[in-house]
Amino acid sequence: MMYDAPPLAGKVALVAGGTRGGGRGIAVELGAAGATVYVTGRSSAAGRSDLGRAETIEETAERITAAGGVGIPIRTDHSRPDEVRALVDRIAAEQDGRLDILVNSVWGGDPLTDWEHPLWEQDLDTGLRLLRQAVETHVITSRHALPLMVTCRTGLVVEVTDGNTARYRGSFFYDLAKAAVIRLAVAQAAELKPYGVAAVAITPGFLRSEAMLDHFGVTEDNWRDGAAKDPNFAHSETPAYLGRAVAALAADPDIMRRTGRALATWDLYKEYGFTDTDGTQPDFAAHWASALEADYGPLGEPL
Repeated sequence: MMYDAPPLAGKVALVAGGTRGGGRGIAVELGAAGATVYVTGRSSAAGRSDLGRAETIEETAERITAAGGVGIPIRTDHSRPDEVRALVDRIAAEQDGRLDILVNSVWGGDPLTDWEHPLWEQDLDTGLRLLRQAVETHVITSRHALPLMVTCRTGLVVEVTDGNTARYRGSFFYDLAKAAVIRLAVAQAAELKPYGVAAVAITPGFLRSEAMLDHFGVTEDNWRDGAAKDPNFAHSETPAYLGRAVAALAADPDIMRRTGRALATWDLYKEYGFTDTDGTQPDFAAHWASALEADYGPLGEPL
């Protein structure tokens, strides 16, 4: 996305879980808005994570820099407090104690999600591992990063989730993780408000991530062919769309009016005017209302 003047020039961001998907989209768009972005994850040129995917934090950092920002990759396992502490210490040393934007986008729970069975038939160790991966990592990261933001008395914390309502998401541990992330935003907003730091949760619509493209057997160039398998895929959005929503929030001088809320790309584009990479403005809530609500019920009111 092109800007007349980079609205986030001079700002420092940490995108935890920025190797791929929504995290990568956010990291790159923060860079396009002029920010210096520390991007972290477990997949790097030095080795892949247990997910085994090819995307790396170095690739994300290169895209950040190419977009107009400064991308700095640091391999970090956010389930390990010692690694997160070292990461934040490095940011503080290199940026004179400054951190303006924290994005908690660590996930990695897809292979741990059981969509077929109710709680009492699921593997407990796997479910608890999902919660540690998708929720505890966010807590650990905020615990170590927030002191920088509190000291600066400004900034934005973004918790990336799936869905911004109380609607059940179809799998017990998945639902618990995504709902808990929203509550993390609410709790952080309450504690950070006296220091002028905002915290929000945000959800994309049908996210056209690298893994989703693989699932449909398409690329970003021919992604519309995936709609032959699932017509709803025609209403998907790129990770950049989510990234542009977060960049708009980070540049909003009145961001405190949103603190503690669960937000969505399908609402934010109406106010901020951003588009997806092809110039469209996907609105998954509108699609749900017209094509899915009769079978699945209302999407639900925002929390």
